[in-house]
Amino acid sequence: MAFWCCSPRFLIFLFLVSAIPIAYIISEERVKSHNHVFHYHSAGFFRECAKWDDQGRRFLVTFLEGGVGEIHVPDDYTRDVVLKEVTVVKDFDLTGNASLGIAIDRPRNRLLVAVADLLRNRYSGLAAYDLSTWKRLFLTQLSGPSDEKSFADDVAVDADGNAYVTDAKASKIWKVGVDGEFLSILRSPLFTPKEWYKSLVGLNGIVYHPDGYLIVIHTFSGNLLKIDLAKGSEEVKLIEVGGGPLAFGDGLELISPTKLIVAGNPSGRLVESLDGWETALVVAKFKGPMHRLATAATVKDGKVYLNHMVGMGYPKKTHALVEFVL
Repeated sequence: MAFWCCSPRFLIFLFLVSAIPIAYIISEERVKSHNHVFHYHSAGFFRECAKWDDQGRRFLVTFLEGGVGEIHVPDDYTRDVVLKEVTVVKDFDLTGNASLGIAIDRPRNRLLVAVADLLRNRYSGLAAYDLSTWKRLFLTQLSGPSDEKSFADDVAVDADGNAYVTDAKASKIWKVGVDGEFLSILRSPLFTPKEWYKSLVGLNGIVYHPDGYLIVIHTFSGNLLKIDLAKGSEEVKLIEVGGGPLAFGDGLELISPTKLIVAGNPSGRLVESLDGWETALVVAKFKGPMHRLATAATVKDGKVYLNHMVGMGYPKKTHALVEFVL
């Protein structure tokens, strides 16, 4: 067996098999996008989430290896400029955990970051940082080694400063108070599809709607859910979505009270609702560099940009924030 694995035929076969995806990636990288792309250099290959901080005139990005970076966009920026990522958060007591979804809470001048044990799913937490000094304001443990396996994936913040963190492993939502106090866990039968394979990746992207409810997506099933917070009972409803599936949906961005961007395969979808998110319709789709994996969406100066997780190149890794032209 060992001899066969080292035989010329096997090596030729291995070369051909690996050459196909490599050739595809190279061809995709050479294609010039008609849409605007912010490129930036980074020290890491994987950047899970990106949000535009308008007041700071910067993108904030999370590191899958743990940490947060900022990418300043200068006033004299031109499209041929490759921007630079600067690390602003690197907590040594969270070493081994990934930094994932983020929410900018401007009224309180802070950034909320979902933190999780990527490989073993034995720790989940929510961290908050001051947007001016990057001092950590609190770190709330959501689950530990003695709890069920979990994976804190994304976070949204309501008008009162309460945070809602999705668990992509066990499909539940943690609620954390404005000062970091753990408040409750929200569960619902609607969070768990009947088919076991649709629960491999559960609740993911989440946003807070100004009318007092949450919108959250279940990745593998593509179910879009509405959670009414105003009634006090946290009522969960399945939003009826037409115009195409939302399977493999990841990060969400509410760009208006009636329009929502869903990042993920193929790259991004625009969803619209005219009845308070009782029903919705996929009205536009965008296909970007699929090999880079779109994972989050953000709005800069009225334009939507999709964060792509995978960076290309060595030693400098080049990442892309690609405009979703509506």
